[in-house]
Amino acid sequence: MHSSPPFSREEYLRRQSALLAQIDTSTVLLVPTNPIMRRSHDVNFPYRASSSILYLSGWSEPNALFAAWHDGGKWVTALFVRDNDEAAERWEGRRVGVQGALDKWPIDLAFPHPSRLEVLQPILEKRTSVALLQGFDKDVDEFVIGMIAEKNRDKTVTGRGPSSLMDPYPILAELRLRKSDSEIEHMRKSASIASDAHLSAMKETSGATTESKIQSIIEAVFTRNNSQCSYGSIVAGGDNATILHYHSNSEDIRDGDLVLIDAGCEVNGYASDITRTWPVSGKFSKSQKEIYEIVLKAQEAAISKCRAGNSWSDPHRAAMEVISNGLIDLGILDCSLEVAMGEDLNGETRRYFMHGTSHSLGLDVHDVGVTRPNGEGPGRILESGMILTVEPGLYFPLWTGDGGAPERYLGIGIRIEDDVLITHDEPEVLTNYCPKSVEDIEAAIGSEA
Repeated sequence: MHSSPPFSREEYLRRQSALLAQIDTSTVLLVPTNPIMRRSHDVNFPYRASSSILYLSGWSEPNALFAAWHDGGKWVTALFVRDNDEAAERWEGRRVGVQGALDKWPIDLAFPHPSRLEVLQPILEKRTSVALLQGFDKDVDEFVIGMIAEKNRDKTVTGRGPSSLMDPYPILAELRLRKSDSEIEHMRKSASIASDAHLSAMKETSGATTESKIQSIIEAVFTRNNSQCSYGSIVAGGDNATILHYHSNSEDIRDGDLVLIDAGCEVNGYASDITRTWPVSGKFSKSQKEIYEIVLKAQEAAISKCRAGNSWSDPHRAAMEVISNGLIDLGILDCSLEVAMGEDLNGETRRYFMHGTSHSLGLDVHDVGVTRPNGEGPGRILESGMILTVEPGLYFPLWTGDGGAPERYLGIGIRIEDDVLITHDEPEVLTNYCPKSVEDIEAAIGSEA
């Protein structure tokens, strides 16, 4: 939990102003945070505030609501938060409290969270619309929908009270898609920590090991740097690497196997997302290297397309073309390049490379923003300030009993992923510190074991 906002007051006010400029002045904005999730009895899952409230205010404690309404010719902002409670804080930790929120956070007013409905009712009665992020606070959802549905005489005669509901999420998503300079600095730091974690795993591994041991090395680096996992780490040895979202991380890795590690951290909510695949023995076999070099070449081609003015699909098309040619050259596919790539990139290559190449990255690891409006066409145009992953892969599962490839490739799963900042010039690979060439990886493995 933050004792003060991680960004400047001016940064948050710019974000708030950009959102409120797109909302009618007769509308009340309500952005609740995530609820606490119970694991069992009196034990909760680790808490993480909603990305929207983090973006608008930096508030990271549970039981909170960001609100804004127009009054006296200007927008007024408020936070509803947990107040100080000595008994609760003795058990659960210090709270910022109402006065602390007012003193340090980028808002005009602060109230105790339990009073939110009472405070909001007279405000809503004088407005005609509510912009509410639903699904976070059941009491607020029911209260707002009830007020909109109400048809009492005063409302029907005077026209006072909200009569419509809008979703502010699409506006927030567009704002969050383009990162400010200060956001980019946070993401550089997150990328640096995650790169160091992956490199540490390489250095400390030499020969047969376990998935859990490698996971512990990586996540220890996160912890030492006061960061948390931005998603559940994937540490997949051998054939497990052909399962895209493998999460068991509990099996042995034999000498000679590859290990695919998909792991990232977050710094003040901002995520990194890195995947590296390497041989625990320290040397790629001939078959492993053949597949690895195809994926690496595909990733490099995709990164070269991460430029302002290109479309969202350009990196994926570049990766698909390299991988398709590689599969044809190895004899895994016996068809033309056109058939391999297929219409709308859904050809034969999809048997082995079945996911997209990129997703946006920011406060969420799979971040916000519409990338293919209406689900058709080449996708939106890339703009400076966007950050996306580039992560082609090839997978030849042994466990399915039908890998559809020569036996020497079965059980190989390889993905290489970096975080890339779109600029007006060359793309900036935020995770470039993490080794990925065959030579650099082989030099790193076991160097500190």
